[in-house]
Amino acid sequence: MATLDGEPVSADDLLPLALTNLGHFTTVRVEADGTVRGLSRHLDRLVRDCGAVLGAGLDPGRVRDLLRQHVHGQALPCVVRVTVYDPRADLGHLARAGEPHVLLSVRAAAPVPPRPLRAMTVAYERDVPQVKHVGLFGALHARRTAQLAGYGDALFVDRDGRVSEDSTWNVGFVDRDGTVVWPRAEVLPGVTMALLKQHTEHRVAPLTLARAKGMPAAFATNTAFGVRPLAAIDETGFASDHPALDRLRETYASIPGETP
Repeated sequence: MATLDGEPVSADDLLPLALTNLGHFTTVRVEADGTVRGLSRHLDRLVRDCGAVLGAGLDPGRVRDLLRQHVHGQALPCVVRVTVYDPRADLGHLARAGEPHVLLSVRAAAPVPPRPLRAMTVAYERDVPQVKHVGLFGALHARRTAQLAGYGDALFVDRDGRVSEDSTWNVGFVDRDGTVVWPRAEVLPGVTMALLKQHTEHRVAPLTLARAKGMPAAFATNTAFGVRPLAAIDETGFASDHPALDRLRETYASIPGETP
């Protein structure tokens, strides 16, 4: 089910988004009790990105109301994508696009914890990495490349050979002393990563691929699954059962959700 500003969405409403692809989004996981971890951060992201993409303000209270309306009667837990765009956007006159409308779509939530993931490194840097925008072709092409090679997903490496992120998750590592290490790179500031940084001891450092592969454990984070162990990067294996990963999952699970 999808709605635009609280009403059933039509194909005509979606054409500008599909064909012009100017917009931004966030994705939230609504838990069985109806709450969302990091909801305020997701709303802040939408407001910030609306200014960057459309040069317009966005009422977070309105988005919260639309989210509450959208999940009413849905089977929980579920995952809701909140996309903001201007249905009047025209490829030849994008400067005229500046009126934000809110598209909500829902899918069933996958079980947690998810199975460990094998990732293949791909040289790629996200366009405008600080904005969670809908222009995902390059990132999804990298994912498809990795999956065709037999991996579950791609892990991006920038032009300087530093590990950064994936199209839909941030990556973190566990050093030999048990410290959580996040890559210092141009990455999307993920909400799950931000919540974990707030509640755990960690450090941020530039990580070459060789340095990252020398860590005993690695993990992915996003809202849909929380913390997911990486079983391998390329042919280098990691300890999917490292105790630090259990602590991260427990920490994330203990963060109280917010009610839309």
